[in-house]
Amino acid sequence: MRDFLTFRTMLTPLLIQAVFWVGSAVAVVVGLAYLGRGLSLQHGGGPFVFWGLVILLGGPLLVRLYCEIFIVFFRINETLTEIKHVLEERRTAGPAPAEEPGN
Repeated sequence: MRDFLTFRTMLTPLLIQAVFWVGSAVAVVVGLAYLGRGLSLQHGGGPFVFWGLVILLGGPLLVRLYCEIFIVFFRINETLTEIKHVLEERRTAGPAPAEEPGN
Protein backbone atom coordinates (compact mmCIF):
# COMPACT_ATOMS: atom_id res chain seq x y z
CA MET A 1 0.00 0.00 0.00
CA ARG A 2 2.88 2.33 0.78
CA ASP A 3 4.33 1.87 -2.72
CA PHE A 4 0.94 2.74 -4.19
CA LEU A 5 0.63 5.92 -2.11
CA THR A 6 4.18 7.02 -2.92
CA PHE A 7 3.66 6.41 -6.67
CA ARG A 8 6.22 3.58 -6.84
CA THR A 9 3.59 1.14 -8.07
CA MET A 10 2.09 2.08 -11.41
CA LEU A 11 -1.67 1.99 -11.83
CA THR A 12 -1.60 2.95 -15.49
CA PRO A 13 -0.84 -0.54 -16.92
CA LEU A 14 -4.18 -1.71 -15.55
CA LEU A 15 -5.89 1.30 -17.08
CA ILE A 16 -4.23 0.57 -20.42
CA GLN A 17 -5.78 -2.90 -20.40
CA ALA A 18 -9.18 -1.34 -19.78
CA VAL A 19 -8.58 1.13 -22.63
CA PHE A 20 -7.77 -1.81 -24.92
CA TRP A 21 -11.02 -3.64 -24.15
CA VAL A 22 -13.15 -0.51 -24.40
CA GLY A 23 -11.41 0.59 -27.62
CA SER A 24 -11.83 -2.85 -29.16
CA ALA A 25 -15.51 -2.94 -28.23
CA VAL A 26 -16.05 0.51 -29.74
CA ALA A 27 -14.28 -0.53 -32.95
CA VAL A 28 -16.43 -3.66 -33.24
CA VAL A 29 -19.67 -1.73 -32.61
CA VAL A 30 -18.75 1.00 -35.10
CA GLY A 31 -17.67 -1.61 -37.67
CA LEU A 32 -20.94 -3.49 -37.28
CA ALA A 33 -22.90 -0.23 -37.53
CA TYR A 34 -21.17 0.60 -40.81
CA LEU A 35 -21.83 -2.90 -42.11
CA GLY A 36 -25.49 -2.68 -41.12
CA ARG A 37 -25.85 0.71 -42.75
CA GLY A 38 -24.19 -0.47 -45.95
CA LEU A 39 -26.24 -3.65 -46.16
CA SER A 40 -29.49 -1.80 -45.51
CA LEU A 41 -28.99 0.54 -48.46
CA GLN A 42 -30.30 -0.75 -51.76
CA HIS A 43 -27.89 1.23 -53.93
CA GLY A 44 -24.52 2.67 -53.06
CA GLY A 45 -23.90 0.84 -49.77
CA GLY A 46 -20.57 -0.60 -50.91
CA PRO A 47 -18.35 2.04 -49.28
CA PHE A 48 -20.12 1.54 -45.94
CA VAL A 49 -19.59 -2.21 -46.15
CA PHE A 50 -15.92 -1.73 -47.06
CA TRP A 51 -15.23 0.70 -44.21
CA GLY A 52 -17.24 -1.44 -41.85
CA LEU A 53 -15.00 -4.41 -42.56
CA VAL A 54 -11.86 -2.26 -42.28
CA ILE A 55 -12.94 -0.87 -38.91
CA LEU A 56 -14.18 -4.25 -37.67
CA LEU A 57 -10.92 -6.02 -38.48
CA GLY A 58 -8.35 -3.23 -38.22
CA GLY A 59 -9.77 -1.25 -35.30
CA PRO A 60 -8.99 -3.75 -32.53
CA LEU A 61 -5.57 -4.38 -34.07
CA LEU A 62 -4.69 -0.69 -34.06
CA VAL A 63 -5.98 -0.28 -30.51
CA ARG A 64 -3.83 -3.25 -29.45
CA LEU A 65 -0.70 -1.79 -31.08
CA TYR A 66 -1.32 1.59 -29.48
CA CYS A 67 -1.73 0.02 -26.03
CA GLU A 68 1.35 -2.18 -26.45
CA ILE A 69 3.47 0.89 -27.14
CA PHE A 70 2.40 2.35 -23.82
CA ILE A 71 2.98 -0.96 -22.01
CA VAL A 72 6.55 -1.02 -23.38
CA PHE A 73 7.22 2.33 -21.70
CA PHE A 74 6.08 0.95 -18.36
CA ARG A 75 8.11 -2.25 -18.78
CA ILE A 76 11.18 -0.12 -19.45
CA ASN A 77 10.43 1.81 -16.26
CA GLU A 78 10.07 -1.43 -14.25
CA THR A 79 13.34 -2.81 -15.63
CA LEU A 80 15.23 0.39 -14.88
CA THR A 81 13.80 0.37 -11.35
CA GLU A 82 15.02 -3.21 -10.84
CA ILE A 83 18.48 -2.25 -12.12
CA LYS A 84 18.51 0.71 -9.73
CA HIS A 85 17.63 -1.54 -6.77
CA VAL A 86 20.37 -4.04 -7.68
CA LEU A 87 22.95 -1.26 -7.96
CA GLU A 88 21.85 0.20 -4.62
CA GLU A 89 22.16 -3.22 -2.96
CA ARG A 90 25.66 -3.65 -4.35
CA ARG A 91 26.63 -0.17 -3.20
CA THR A 92 25.42 -0.74 0.38
CA ALA A 93 27.02 -4.21 0.57
CA GLY A 94 30.42 -2.70 -0.17
CA PRO A 95 33.04 -3.89 -2.60
CA ALA A 96 33.50 -7.62 -3.06
CA PRO A 97 36.74 -8.99 -1.65
CA ALA A 98 39.43 -9.35 -4.27
CA GLU A 99 40.57 -12.87 -4.99
CA GLU A 100 44.23 -13.68 -4.69
CA PRO A 101 45.95 -14.67 -7.91
CA GLY A 102 46.60 -18.35 -8.24
CA ASN A 103 43.68 -19.52 -6.07
